Amino acid sequence: MDAIEALMTTRAIRRFTDQQVDIADIETCLRAAQQAPSGGNLQPQQYVVVTGAEPRRTLGELYRQSFDRYERTLPEPASFRDAAAESSWRRTRDASRHLADHIGEAPVLVLFLQPLLAWVPYDDDGPMDIGRLDASVYPAVQNFCVAARALGLGTALTTVVRIRTNEVLELLGIPDDRFEIAALVPVGYPAGHFGVATRKPAAAVTHWDVWGNKRR
Repeated sequence: MDAIEALMTTRAIRRFTDQQVDIADIETCLRAAQQAPSGGNLQPQQYVVVTGAEPRRTLGELYRQSFDRYERTLPEPASFRDAAAESSWRRTRDASRHLADHIGEAPVLVLFLQPLLAWVPYDDDGPMDIGRLDASVYPAVQNFCVAARALGLGTALTTVVRIRTNEVLELLGIPDDRFEIAALVPVGYPAGHFGVATRKPAAAVTHWDVWGNKRR
């Protein structure tokens, strides 16, 4: 698949078929993830690939509980720009709810971890802001998702399960004093179609040379 096409059509897939996923394809996606940019070549990420029915079910329940709590905090928009905007918002909300109720049924769940590290260097002038450690983890998540798209597999980058971090780490035997959750990515064949997601035009959020200088 053309790289630009893969990037443009890698969107959140929240509904999956029952078709099983070849573990060799997951391994291909993980190799792609490992090729992502990494600050100082640290490569801090670790992966836990969950394929067993029972741990997937339990992990899915922890995700559902996390989403239930999160969903209660989401405001209902008072108005929409037009009917199309309202329809898009409701489709996304419904799809998110569906994923929360069925994520444990996805054929594969991949947990992306990052280590708990002191990531602020100091010198005689004090601390230095060199960026966040997760800046070297999320590129791996995106590489994984794009590689999956190229193989015809759907994914969704989710983080809400962090609300139940302790239970997730205990479930999967992950040392809770060494790692935190960066993302949970379900993987499966999409029950639907890939496509280009609606986004703000790049020109609307791009400034050339100085802030406010936009090309029309």
